[in-house]
Amino acid sequence: MAGKFEIYKDKAGEFRFRLKASNGQSILASEGYKAKSGCTNGIASVRKNAPDDARYERKTTESGKFRFNLKSGNHQVIGTSESYESESARDNGIESVKKNAPDASINDTTD
Repeated sequence: MAGKFEIYKDKAGEFRFRLKASNGQSILASEGYKAKSGCTNGIASVRKNAPDDARYERKTTESGKFRFNLKSGNHQVIGTSESYESESARDNGIESVKKNAPDASINDTTD
């Protein structure tokens, strides 16, 4: 089973997406978008940029956890990971995004 994008509305009424791996775990989350079209453009950007390792910004939080951002060609953050306990878990998360994002289906829960 391949990964999937879920489009949903947050408490503020903004559109967001999250990418879930085939096991159902959320591996990437977007910012809020005022319009659904911005959200779907964000998904298209994730699909385009996910295979390129240079698009990943690997970070360590102040509390010593590990996370990453996926950035577009213009260096805008298009998705953020959860926090991971180890560098290797974060790197596995990146590999999962690379594998799942390009062919992931879209489940729009806002229709």
